[in-house]
Amino acid sequence: MSKENYDLKKLGIDAISNDQIMVPAIPVSIALQEAEDLFEWCKSDKEALIKAGIVWELVEDLPVRIGACRYTQSVWQKEYKSIEDAQKEWGLKSPVAFGIRDELLHHFFHGYRKYPDLLNKVQKIAEGNGSADMIQDLSDLAVLGTANPDPLKNINMDMSLLSTAAVTSEEMADLLAKSNGARFADNKMKTTRDKAYTYVKMVVDELRRIGQYVFWRNEDRKKGYVSRYLHNQNARSKKGAKTTTAI
Repeated sequence: MSKENYDLKKLGIDAISNDQIMVPAIPVSIALQEAEDLFEWCKSDKEALIKAGIVWELVEDLPVRIGACRYTQSVWQKEYKSIEDAQKEWGLKSPVAFGIRDELLHHFFHGYRKYPDLLNKVQKIAEGNGSADMIQDLSDLAVLGTANPDPLKNINMDMSLLSTAAVTSEEMADLLAKSNGARFADNKMKTTRDKAYTYVKMVVDELRRIGQYVFWRNEDRKKGYVSRYLHNQNARSKKGAKTTTAI
């Protein structure tokens, strides 16, 4: 049902500009449950809320907006998990890849020591130390070594390292691209999720604002228009407890 809700609200969600996006300050699953609770809570206050300025059609639209956001959250969480997995795999494999690069440089500097042109190329390859540099270095060393094998064979270098370097370069490039998907600001799916969340929060904020205005002297009704999660988080913050990061 959430996918159908998303399809219904896609145009409205896409129409939200990046400047309008409200990044979740609390876990989205909790924010959506609170929105569901708010929808149920406000029904008995319909007349009072309408008199104070709420557009009831927006309130009635809230469940569909919530469903749309649940769908985008599910898709984003799946993608986020794959990014986390790629980062963990990078953490395991990158030291090995850097080790291959360093070993090849060690052999190349020695094997090409009597060949100024080749040695100059090796020195240029060795200049960078970042992850992207390492990936490019492995490819460049594989190409250079394959084109100029004799000096390397003369020092008894294991020539299979060249094919290993080429394969490793391709694998690590793919893995780095996947792990870099966690650069949240540029992630398309996260942006869609944030827009869908904003689409919900626009209604929730208006409903809470008007609800608190109407019931400013009625704590029993007013409490239903306040985020319990943020209320509890604020109370915990005053006591020095850690807060939860929204994803």
